[in-house]
Amino acid sequence: PLSQDGTGPDGRRGLARPSGLPPAMSVSSCTFEDRCVAVLCCRFCQQVLSTRGMKAVLLADTDIDLYSTDIPPSGTVDFIGSCYFTEICKCKLKNIACLKCGNIVGYHVISPCKPCLLSCNNGHFWMFHSQAVFGINRLDSSGVNVLLWGNLPDLEERTDEDKSCISEVEYIR
Repeated sequence: PLSQDGTGPDGRRGLARPSGLPPAMSVSSCTFEDRCVAVLCCRFCQQVLSTRGMKAVLLADTDIDLYSTDIPPSGTVDFIGSCYFTEICKCKLKNIACLKCGNIVGYHVISPCKPCLLSCNNGHFWMFHSQAVFGINRLDSSGVNVLLWGNLPDLEERTDEDKSCISEVEYIR
Protein backbone atom coordinates (compact mmCIF):
# COMPACT_ATOMS: atom_id res chain seq x y z
CA PRO A 1 0.00 0.00 0.00
CA LEU A 2 1.01 3.61 -0.57
CA SER A 3 1.59 6.04 2.26
CA GLN A 4 -0.12 9.41 2.23
CA ASP A 5 2.86 10.98 0.49
CA GLY A 6 2.66 8.40 -2.30
CA THR A 7 5.77 6.42 -1.46
CA GLY A 8 5.89 2.66 -1.51
CA PRO A 9 6.21 0.55 1.64
CA ASP A 10 9.84 1.56 2.21
CA GLY A 11 9.62 5.16 0.94
CA ARG A 12 12.21 4.68 -1.82
CA ARG A 13 12.08 6.56 -5.10
CA GLY A 14 14.17 7.90 -7.96
CA LEU A 15 14.90 7.03 -11.58
CA ALA A 16 14.09 3.64 -13.07
CA ARG A 17 15.45 1.13 -15.54
CA PRO A 18 13.47 -1.54 -17.40
CA SER A 19 12.84 -4.67 -15.37
CA GLY A 20 14.94 -7.69 -16.26
CA LEU A 21 18.19 -5.79 -16.88
CA PRO A 22 21.11 -6.41 -14.53
CA PRO A 23 21.94 -3.42 -12.30
CA ALA A 24 25.63 -3.38 -13.25
CA MET A 25 25.04 -2.60 -16.93
CA SER A 26 26.65 0.56 -18.26
CA VAL A 27 24.55 3.22 -19.97
CA SER A 28 26.11 2.41 -23.35
CA SER A 29 25.01 -1.23 -23.10
CA CYS A 30 21.41 -0.38 -22.16
CA THR A 31 18.88 -1.12 -24.85
CA PHE A 32 15.15 -0.74 -24.50
CA GLU A 33 13.88 -1.41 -28.03
CA ASP A 34 12.65 -4.91 -27.13
CA ARG A 35 10.60 -3.74 -24.12
CA CYS A 36 6.79 -3.99 -24.34
CA VAL A 37 4.73 -0.79 -24.47
CA ALA A 38 1.90 -0.74 -21.92
CA VAL A 39 -1.26 1.27 -21.44
CA LEU A 40 -1.13 2.50 -17.83
CA CYS A 41 -4.41 2.68 -15.90
CA CYS A 42 -5.23 3.97 -12.43
CA ARG A 43 -6.01 1.05 -10.07
CA PHE A 44 -8.48 3.21 -8.15
CA CYS A 45 -10.73 4.42 -11.01
CA GLN A 46 -9.43 2.59 -14.15
CA GLN A 47 -8.68 5.89 -15.93
CA VAL A 48 -6.05 5.53 -18.67
CA LEU A 49 -3.09 7.64 -17.55
CA SER A 50 -0.61 6.97 -20.38
CA THR A 51 -0.40 4.90 -23.54
CA ARG A 52 3.43 4.83 -23.42
CA GLY A 53 4.22 2.87 -20.26
CA MET A 54 7.19 0.61 -19.59
CA LYS A 55 7.57 -1.90 -16.75
CA ALA A 56 10.65 -0.88 -14.79
CA VAL A 57 12.48 -1.21 -11.49
CA LEU A 58 13.78 1.52 -9.22
CA LEU A 59 17.48 2.27 -9.74
CA ALA A 60 18.00 2.80 -6.01
CA ASP A 61 16.34 -0.53 -5.11
CA THR A 62 15.84 -3.13 -7.85
CA ASP A 63 13.33 -5.03 -5.70
CA ILE A 64 10.79 -2.25 -6.28
CA ASP A 65 8.68 -2.64 -9.43
CA LEU A 66 7.06 0.35 -11.06
CA TYR A 67 6.06 1.72 -14.44
CA SER A 68 7.50 4.72 -16.24
CA THR A 69 6.87 6.84 -19.30
CA ASP A 70 8.94 9.24 -21.36
CA ILE A 71 6.28 11.83 -22.19
CA PRO A 72 4.35 13.90 -19.63
CA PRO A 73 0.85 12.43 -19.37
CA SER A 74 -1.54 14.96 -20.91
CA GLY A 75 -4.78 15.74 -19.10
CA THR A 76 -4.67 12.66 -16.86
CA VAL A 77 -2.40 13.56 -13.93
CA ASP A 78 -1.30 16.71 -12.16
CA PHE A 79 1.28 17.66 -9.57
CA ILE A 80 0.32 17.52 -5.91
CA GLY A 81 2.25 18.74 -2.88
CA SER A 82 5.75 20.16 -2.74
CA CYS A 83 9.00 18.98 -4.28
CA TYR A 84 11.14 16.74 -2.12
CA PHE A 85 14.32 14.64 -2.09
CA THR A 86 14.81 11.05 -0.97
CA GLU A 87 17.35 9.65 1.45
CA ILE A 88 18.66 7.23 -1.18
CA CYS A 89 19.62 9.71 -3.90
CA LYS A 90 19.51 13.42 -4.61
CA CYS A 91 16.84 13.34 -7.34
CA LYS A 92 14.32 16.18 -6.92
CA LEU A 93 10.81 14.68 -7.07
CA LYS A 94 7.17 15.76 -7.04
CA ASN A 95 4.11 13.54 -6.60
CA ILE A 96 1.49 13.18 -9.33
CA ALA A 97 -2.17 12.34 -8.79
CA CYS A 98 -4.88 10.99 -11.09
CA LEU A 99 -7.14 13.85 -12.21
CA LYS A 100 -10.21 11.60 -12.23
CA CYS A 101 -10.06 10.22 -8.66
CA GLY A 102 -7.39 12.35 -6.97
CA ASN A 103 -5.24 9.46 -5.73
CA ILE A 104 -1.45 9.72 -5.84
CA VAL A 105 -0.30 7.39 -8.61
CA GLY A 106 3.40 8.20 -8.86
CA TYR A 107 5.90 11.01 -9.15
CA HIS A 108 7.87 13.09 -11.63
CA VAL A 109 11.65 13.35 -11.45
CA ILE A 110 11.99 17.13 -11.67
CA SER A 111 15.78 17.07 -11.51
CA PRO A 112 17.68 13.76 -11.59
CA CYS A 113 20.88 13.39 -9.59
CA LYS A 114 24.18 12.63 -11.33
CA PRO A 115 24.53 9.01 -10.06
CA CYS A 116 21.05 8.15 -11.37
CA LEU A 117 21.75 9.79 -14.73
CA LEU A 118 25.01 7.86 -15.06
CA SER A 119 23.35 4.54 -14.19
CA CYS A 120 21.60 2.32 -16.71
CA ASN A 121 18.28 4.16 -16.90
CA ASN A 122 15.52 4.32 -19.47
CA GLY A 123 15.44 8.12 -19.70
CA HIS A 124 11.92 8.24 -18.29
CA PHE A 125 11.12 10.90 -15.70
CA TRP A 126 7.45 10.05 -15.01
CA MET A 127 7.15 7.13 -12.57
CA PHE A 128 4.03 5.21 -11.56
CA HIS A 129 3.76 3.02 -8.46
CA SER A 130 2.78 -0.58 -9.27
CA GLN A 131 0.41 -0.41 -6.27
CA ALA A 132 -1.42 2.52 -7.90
CA VAL A 133 -1.48 1.60 -11.60
CA PHE A 134 -1.69 -1.49 -13.75
CA GLY A 135 -0.31 -1.98 -17.23
CA ILE A 136 -1.90 -3.63 -20.24
CA ASN A 137 0.37 -4.53 -23.17
CA ARG A 138 -0.42 -2.52 -26.29
CA LEU A 139 -0.72 -4.24 -29.63
CA ASP A 140 0.92 -2.98 -32.81
CA SER A 141 -1.04 -1.78 -35.84
CA SER A 142 -1.61 -5.39 -36.95
CA GLY A 143 -3.60 -6.01 -33.77
CA VAL A 144 -1.73 -9.30 -33.32
CA ASN A 145 1.73 -8.55 -31.92
CA VAL A 146 2.66 -6.70 -28.75
CA LEU A 147 4.00 -3.22 -29.54
CA LEU A 148 7.68 -2.80 -28.66
CA TRP A 149 9.48 0.43 -27.74
CA GLY A 150 11.72 0.09 -30.79
CA ASN A 151 8.62 0.38 -33.01
CA LEU A 152 7.01 3.27 -31.13
CA PRO A 153 7.27 6.76 -32.68
CA ASP A 154 9.40 9.09 -30.52
CA LEU A 155 6.69 11.60 -29.72
CA GLU A 156 3.56 9.53 -30.30
CA GLU A 157 0.85 10.15 -27.74
CA ARG A 158 -2.87 9.65 -28.21
CA THR A 159 -4.55 13.02 -28.25
CA ASP A 160 -7.11 12.43 -30.98
CA GLU A 161 -9.23 9.92 -29.12
CA ASP A 162 -10.86 9.38 -25.76
CA LYS A 163 -8.27 7.66 -23.57
CA SER A 164 -10.97 6.13 -21.40
CA CYS A 165 -12.13 4.05 -24.36
CA ILE A 166 -9.09 2.10 -25.53
CA SER A 167 -10.25 -0.61 -27.92
CA GLU A 168 -10.80 -4.10 -26.54
CA VAL A 169 -8.10 -5.39 -28.90
CA GLU A 170 -5.47 -3.43 -26.93
CA TYR A 171 -6.63 -5.01 -23.65
CA ILE A 172 -5.93 -8.55 -24.85
CA ARG A 173 -3.11 -10.26 -22.90
